[in-house]
Amino acid sequence: MNLLVIDTASTLCAACVFDTQAGRELGRAVLDLGKGHAEHLMTVVEEAMREADVAFADIGSIAVSVGPGSFTGVRVGVSAARGFAMALKVPAIGVTTLEAIAAETRDRFGARQVMGAIDAGRGEINAAIYDEAGEVISPPAVMTLADAVAYAENNSLLVAGSAAERIAEAATVKLDVGPQLATADIRFYAAIAAGREAGAEKPKPLYLRDADAKPQAGFVLARQPK
Repeated sequence: MNLLVIDTASTLCAACVFDTQAGRELGRAVLDLGKGHAEHLMTVVEEAMREADVAFADIGSIAVSVGPGSFTGVRVGVSAARGFAMALKVPAIGVTTLEAIAAETRDRFGARQVMGAIDAGRGEINAAIYDEAGEVISPPAVMTLADAVAYAENNSLLVAGSAAERIAEAATVKLDVGPQLATADIRFYAAIAAGREAGAEKPKPLYLRDADAKPQAGFVLARQPK
């Protein structure tokens, strides 16, 4: 079965087509945008499918990064994945950025307990802990730097993600550090999704706190009396 995978949770706009039976990637496209995922995502998807030499009719399921990550980027990716799934009448599967980061880290370092940790702004960190097989020990949550350091030190964790270097520098013992990006290579999202059955619930963004941007009260018009 061909799996279409989308990741827009960070500065990257990435897509790939993955053969779940052969366990291999057929085609990919990746842009490092910063912003503007909505404008470029369809082009990236089409490029990945062209490289894989498949059509939409050949896609059997969709996978998407559900965050945590960029509030807008996650929303764009999840909305697109749900739209594709509805149009093609195929299932959609959500994969978190932190479990994908942990999977890439285990691929490089072997079976280890991993803290996936990415910067969340305001001095905070989005983090989750996974065991040697990728099972969740501690689910995604917002942590302070001090809490993340204490947990990593007390459990001798391998740390990875965009906040990994900060955690390692603040630690009083040496911590091993894995990949230091805010997302994983697209093939790790594909590999996780390929081994996971789609649930009844559609993928939805994993927001660990509200968006920073909020409407200004001064621009809200009062309801006029009838």
